[in-house]
Amino acid sequence: MAEIVSNLPLGSLDLESDKEHLKISAPGFSSKLLGMNPADFPKVPRSVNKEESVQLPNNELMEALNQVLFSVSVDETRPVLTGVLFIFENLPAGCGGHFTLVATDGFRLSQKKIVIKGPTGKQQVVLPKNILLEISRLGEEGEEIAFCLKEKDNQAVFSLGNLVLSSRFLEGEFPDYEKIIPKTSGIKVRVDKEELLRVVRLAAVFARDSANIVKINLGKDSLKISAESSQSGNQETEIDAKIEGDLPAGGFEIAFNYKFLEEVVKALVGEEVSMEFNNPSSPGVFTDPKDPNFLHLIMPVKVQG
Repeated sequence: MAEIVSNLPLGSLDLESDKEHLKISAPGFSSKLLGMNPADFPKVPRSVNKEESVQLPNNELMEALNQVLFSVSVDETRPVLTGVLFIFENLPAGCGGHFTLVATDGFRLSQKKIVIKGPTGKQQVVLPKNILLEISRLGEEGEEIAFCLKEKDNQAVFSLGNLVLSSRFLEGEFPDYEKIIPKTSGIKVRVDKEELLRVVRLAAVFARDSANIVKINLGKDSLKISAESSQSGNQETEIDAKIEGDLPAGGFEIAFNYKFLEEVVKALVGEEVSMEFNNPSSPGVFTDPKDPNFLHLIMPVKVQG
């Protein structure tokens, strides 16, 4: 239909339905397109009931999506991880609530919390990445987005102005992600965001030839990031860092996939990055000192010898 319309001259078109056919006519032109039984088409919501919906703050939702979508898995063998977990909970005062977005691919995890208006109760669903990418593309600054769950239809519905988007839930049990988030940390590091991004990109030049691995070494008041390649050589860059906690006598070294580091640093909105570690085999926790509602976790890479 799109190809037909784009090749017709400017002017009005007459559209007429005839059972499962669509007749298109214009001066000097006529066409009949074969269709399908409309009864087979999924039920499409036409609106969102405001009394039953949650009002999502647009700007905060767009920021949240930017901070979690990059952690969604692309592995279709675990469909539930190809979406984002939405958890809705009432605030203690009962006026409104908050919701949490969580995404993980098994190697990293992003979590973001947002305060919202409207009835929430205690619910959680997993929504596909594609519908959320569409929301982030269509969202207009300043508008609130109405959101409701139609559990009988297994659907989530978003309303943006005159536009209504719906999506089915992803089936399956989302992992108990809270169990893998460290409750305490022995070492805390704070560095300048732009400096860290710069040195990670420098290390990436060599890491691309060695399974994307970069190493982080912590000193008394500095952080070193290094990478080496059997084909290209090696490099090491040192930057200033604020480090709290007792470092092991032999120093502290931990390895990560540089792509994971680069993506989380780019997603932070503040000027600094906070990193917390326990040991080289435990996940590193990355946060924004100015945003207590965001948390990112990366599993380290085991390096031989």
